[in-house]
Amino acid sequence: MNTFKLQDCQKTTIKNICASFKNDPGELINILHKTQGEFGYLPEDVQREVALNLNIPVAQVYGVVTFYSFFTMKPKGKHAISVCLGTACYVRGADKLVDELKEQLKIKVGEVTPDGKFSLDCLRCVGACGLAPVLLIGDKVYGRVDPEQITEILESYE
Repeated sequence: MNTFKLQDCQKTTIKNICASFKNDPGELINILHKTQGEFGYLPEDVQREVALNLNIPVAQVYGVVTFYSFFTMKPKGKHAISVCLGTACYVRGADKLVDELKEQLKIKVGEVTPDGKFSLDCLRCVGACGLAPVLLIGDKVYGRVDPEQITEILESYE
């Protein structure tokens, strides 16, 4: 179900973003990056508006959004938590970090806390294998994390 509806001012924002890239369909990835930065995610209505401004099919926009893992069609929390489940992190207990985060936040992977403060996701590798297990909150990397540290880490975002 699509619950996001664009307001006129939001349509203007998208129009301005597209115009800043000269409405060039070849700049679609850059336009989507900037648009996601503005809205936090790329719901269907935002994708339609981008397609309209670039005069390209919505399917083309959707294809890019779903191909690249950076883009998301679901809202994220103010503090997006990502746990690395790459081989080194997994072997060193990343799954236990995920379990502890799910328990403390009372959400599943892919969900957002009711207050919109945190979201929880997993990813395959952040390239910090020497720090395994690793979790990210926004751009901040936490290395060699033990499940007992989760409470303290979350409290630092209160």
